[in-house]
Amino acid sequence: MTITVFIRYQLDPFQCDAFEEYARRWLTIIPECGGNLLGYWMPHEGTNNIGYGLISFDSLGAANFRFAQEQRFILSEERTFLRPVT
Repeated sequence: MTITVFIRYQLDPFQCDAFEEYARRWLTIIPECGGNLLGYWMPHEGTNNIGYGLISFDSLGAANFRFAQEQRFILSEERTFLRPVT
């Protein structure tokens, strides 16, 4: 059974470029871990401090997490692990 992770990020709206770089880094990390990136979404209109990630995979890239911690552009994140119904 595939488990999909839905991630909601609260961002510093003045550092959206850093979040975009973070998301792009996952483009290579997730496939290397055998995962499937369904996508990352950034604010466009309306609320300017919420981003989303939707991915299916077994393990995460520790180096990219360290990047996020060092840059401090993610103020909080919520992870929900989902399984398909159909």
